[in-house]
Amino acid sequence: MNDPDGRVSTKDTREVIMEATFRAISEHGYADLRLRDIGEEMEMTRQVIHYHFDGKYDLIASFLEYVIDQYEGSVEVEEGGDPRTELDARIDQCLFGPEFGEFSHWDRMRVYHELFAHAQNDERHREIFNDHYGRIRGSIVEVVERGIEEGTFRPVDADLMGQLVTDVIHAARGRRISLGHDDAPEEARRAIDEFVLGSLYAEG
Repeated sequence: MNDPDGRVSTKDTREVIMEATFRAISEHGYADLRLRDIGEEMEMTRQVIHYHFDGKYDLIASFLEYVIDQYEGSVEVEEGGDPRTELDARIDQCLFGPEFGEFSHWDRMRVYHELFAHAQNDERHREIFNDHYGRIRGSIVEVVERGIEEGTFRPVDADLMGQLVTDVIHAARGRRISLGHDDAPEEARRAIDEFVLGSLYAEG
């Protein structure tokens, strides 16, 4: 969206920088990434980056929040709908999508997990990832608790259930990205259905 005088809005400029950061990390990796590399991926002067961000560290932290916001805003569930349907939608979204325009789900996950691997040495980035992890886990816990209350699911420890499902999702994504096991998400989905959700849906 442009301002009335034709200038590109701050929101659009930041999105251009974020998408340029995707391309730069995909090509150069995080460890060797320079602001110059990001600038070369844009049709704007590199000074625009310095105007919006206080260096590489600040930019990458904002980039992480941008990626996470895209995923958290992409889950489409009907409010008050069937807990089974919502739980399936949340699991599938984490394992298989959503899809985006220029970069696929797995293109984005490769960048996400590369930054995730560096988070152990970066307090701010670790905090961002921890918050995101907690929200994923919390969304699963909430739908399990609702399903128990409505009698759709049998009584279980919803916190442990949310923890298990979230950890399986992260492990499967990491195995696909780091080890090249392309079928890891599908295998994880079948295992969740058979050994986790199968028990959750059991009668009696």
